[in-house]
Amino acid sequence: MTPPPAATPPPRPPRSARALRGLFLLALVFAVREARPLLAPVMIAVMLTFTLAPAVRWLRARGVPAGLGALLLVMALLLGTVSLATSLARPAAAWWEAAPTTVAQLIEQLEKLRAAIPGLSLPPAPAARPGRTAAAPAAPAPDALKERLASEGVALTGMVLARGFSFLLSAAATVILTYFLLASEHWLLSRVVEAMPRRRTRALLLGGVRAAQREISSYLAAVGIINSVVGIITAVVLWLQGLPNPTLWGAITALLCFVPYLGPMSVMVLLLLAGIGTFETGLAVFGPTAAFMAIHAIESNIVSPLIVGRRLSLSTVSVFLSVMFWGWLWGIAGALIAVPLLIALRSLCRRTRGMRLLRRFLEGDHRERPPSLRSLLRRPPVASQNRYT
Repeated sequence: MTPPPAATPPPRPPRSARALRGLFLLALVFAVREARPLLAPVMIAVMLTFTLAPAVRWLRARGVPAGLGALLLVMALLLGTVSLATSLARPAAAWWEAAPTTVAQLIEQLEKLRAAIPGLSLPPAPAARPGRTAAAPAAPAPDALKERLASEGVALTGMVLARGFSFLLSAAATVILTYFLLASEHWLLSRVVEAMPRRRTRALLLGGVRAAQREISSYLAAVGIINSVVGIITAVVLWLQGLPNPTLWGAITALLCFVPYLGPMSVMVLLLLAGIGTFETGLAVFGPTAAFMAIHAIESNIVSPLIVGRRLSLSTVSVFLSVMFWGWLWGIAGALIAVPLLIALRSLCRRTRGMRLLRRFLEGDHRERPPSLRSLLRRPPVASQNRYT
């Protein structure tokens, strides 16, 4: 009796097809980057819809129509944003008026630091040779660093004024689209689920969307509370240290801390520059940065793990790569939505059998200790496949 023929693996696509797929993916990435003015408001509105959809469903279950519930939530979001902007308008205006003086002080402090470091100070003027009449004093050599800082300040002011109108248009489009998506979220989801041919696919889609909504809303609510407290504590500490506009610095801290890793690093750099431009002594210069580093260390190592919990935790490598990728694509807007998009991707991976390995990388090794490499080499292929797929 002849043994049955072994099952042949499915044929792999030719190299030309794989190359075309790679080129298509690369072209898609750059197309998404160029379409930032159009796609960024849409993605932000979708993330806000995922965040606020549980509240709309809660109101609808208590007799409030979806349109009215969406309107109430959007108006509450707008009122909160306008109230915060109004409270920060006076400190921001004071900082803007004092910006030239602050930049001059910062340049002066940087000059002192540069003079104290060997190799970075300006070369001394050549001495006159003996026996020659003293010529008229030559004009001082232009300072490249001072000119660069002045030109960068002018360029920054022009960029802020030029992009202000574009930001207002994008914000208005985001708000309007968020309302429409919230008001019709149940209708849109029911139409998409109805179009699925298989019952299992319908259940997976509906469960994935609901799970993503719960996890994103829980994550943003927890992180929002934590960042608000961190911003308030930072503002109080900076006020005690004598740094001007502590309320504005607290708001900047709370906003930038929504961007993992890169946001707190940016706050440290900004506070270091503010300390250099404000204080004279070395301890006072590094005081704001040191205070924020202590606050951030307590928050990231003690408070966040207790409040956010392991259920919403993600791999540090995946979070950092997501922030870098979306920040490169869309700037600050992309960095802000990087973690919610990663949570939605993890929810999709949990319900797709072919993406369970990606889920392992997204979640990291929080729940169990990974096996040793030696044991993985001795393990049969089938067991290894069942463990990680």
